[in-house]
Amino acid sequence: MNKLTGWNLTWTLALALGAGSAAIAAKMGFTVEAMQAVIRFTARTSFILFCLAFSAAALYRLWPGAWTRWQRQNRRYLGVAFAVSHLIHALALLAFARLDPVLFHAGNGAGMFVTGGIAYLFILLMAATSFDRSAAWLGPRAWRVLHVAGVHYIALSFLVAFGMRVPAGAAYAIPVAVLLALYAVRAVSWVRESRRLSRQ
Repeated sequence: MNKLTGWNLTWTLALALGAGSAAIAAKMGFTVEAMQAVIRFTARTSFILFCLAFSAAALYRLWPGAWTRWQRQNRRYLGVAFAVSHLIHALALLAFARLDPVLFHAGNGAGMFVTGGIAYLFILLMAATSFDRSAAWLGPRAWRVLHVAGVHYIALSFLVAFGMRVPAGAAYAIPVAVLLALYAVRAVSWVRESRRLSRQ
């Protein structure tokens, strides 16, 4: 774990994500089925990485320990790795749309392009301001507004995306439950921190 920190962690995860996606495509060929498999793979990796970054500070406040300390210290780098995962996800979506436009558009309405586009805009801006120089240029207040708004928009996007698929498969209820649990953890952490600060 000592070596898997900072930008080394981001690069390791990015290489693993790229290699995993390439392996799926190599095994199945450049087909619609292959792109759908990559889309599913990166949807899962994106969700895991997002949850790790989303819960880092709250989990450390409630249960300080070696793992949660590592998680909090690497929140930025997990977030950038999430952006890489979702970039691969977007590329697979574009390839799917190119290979079979009719099937792609049949499963994706205009609303998805708007809400998904906003999510990707947040991801791009948050990733771009995850570096010291760009964060300093933006300023701490604007940086916080951007990242708080972006994180919650992306979390709600995951909730809606997985929630809409629950009728098609009960397994989609698992990520919904995970996100709701993480929101509860963040709420408890915020209340405890507010009480601690009020006593000072």
